[in-house]
Amino acid sequence: MKTYGQFCPIAQALEILAERWTLLVVRELLMGSTRFSQLQHGVPLMSRTLLSQRLRTLQDVGLIERREGRAGPEYSLTEAGEQLRPILEGIGFWGKRFANRGLPDDHLDPKLLMWDMQRRLRAENLPKVRTVVLFRFSDAREGERRFWLCVSATVIDLCLKNPGFKVDLSVDTDVRTLTEVWLGRRTLRQCIRERSVVLEGNAALKRAFPGWLALSVFADAS
Repeated sequence: MKTYGQFCPIAQALEILAERWTLLVVRELLMGSTRFSQLQHGVPLMSRTLLSQRLRTLQDVGLIERREGRAGPEYSLTEAGEQLRPILEGIGFWGKRFANRGLPDDHLDPKLLMWDMQRRLRAENLPKVRTVVLFRFSDAREGERRFWLCVSATVIDLCLKNPGFKVDLSVDTDVRTLTEVWLGRRTLRQCIRERSVVLEGNAALKRAFPGWLALSVFADAS
């Protein structure tokens, strides 16, 4: 580990936390990811090798614990790691207010968007029985244009391939529009009225759908 050679607690903290990707890995753990594959969804541009290195470092410094689960290794934050929650939230709110560079095209990522969205659904508002929502992005790259969200009161499952169930509701939009909704720049109901988001399916599901999504935790920052 590189050192600043200073006794300052800020310098000592940054020796652990300021390496590229480290805080994003911590972010994913704070958001509930426990398995390597789940962490990869949240940092899709990070190589498996580098992710493994960062996890080992975080374990060595006592921020995370690794244990063997039924489906393989699982990672969880220690008390020291959990104490980073308000710090990262503060960074996020600061970034929304003062480091906002807009939404350049190369920052739009439908996979990351869908991964974030499925973690912020309001379980209490979801249908009691399995309901399949198909998201179709008109401007995404081949292989990233369709996502299936299988939801119920007890299960939320994001599928990158057709799960084979009947689609109950479809959502047609573009990546930028739904990202702007997620970040609180536009409202979902406004986009539905303007038809930049088009819903097709059961009338009751169409009415209920806007109430399923809790926006990004930073959506209210201004």
